[in-house]
Amino acid sequence: MNVPAEETGRVRVVVADDQAAVREPLAAVLALVPGLEVVAAAADGHDVLAAVAAGPVDVVLMDLRMPGMDGTEATKRLSTDHPEVAVVVLTTFADDESIMAALSAGARGYLTKSAGRQDIARAVRAAAAGQSVLDREVQARLLAAATTPQPSGSPADRSAVRPAELPDALTQREREVLALIGQGLPNRAIAERLFISEATVKTHINNLFAKAGIRSRVEAARLAIAAGLI
Repeated sequence: MNVPAEETGRVRVVVADDQAAVREPLAAVLALVPGLEVVAAAADGHDVLAAVAAGPVDVVLMDLRMPGMDGTEATKRLSTDHPEVAVVVLTTFADDESIMAALSAGARGYLTKSAGRQDIARAVRAAAAGQSVLDREVQARLLAAATTPQPSGSPADRSAVRPAELPDALTQREREVLALIGQGLPNRAIAERLFISEATVKTHINNLFAKAGIRSRVEAARLAIAAGLI
């Protein structure tokens, strides 16, 4: 049984990267972060699935370009077979196709390898808590994709975020919460920014998710960007 991270007091992490020179130092550094426990290091998607099956695991820090089974396919498998396990992508690549493929597969966060240890640790904790964190560069790419017309039929046209209109039923407060989700803020920070309780933030999020027909904070962030809220 995979006991949730909030009940164990620690976040159990699998570090996945095909390069040992990256994987091993990253695992060693994260193991020193209070509240994080690195339970396995994986060289490809098959190793990730095996580590999760052996469990328990809360978050997989996933590279995208790996031999055998890549990170995108492994993320899809986890989303289907182990939806309780969050995936945070950590990769060199920040092109539109890689970003959209990973988010569509179910990744809860997306960072580039320029991220520092504290940024990575923060993203891992946020993912374990059901929140999403997108690298600033990734947010910029999504915003550009939402606002730049693409030639019909091109790869970017098929994968880019589309300009979107928000449901009329959304209240002003729900729009404000959506915008802050799009900036990657967790519930506590949203509550502080809007001078409301975390319980009220959760209520607004549940309502806007229902009205907008979305199921995750990643989808909410994409909607906020596509609607021009950030």
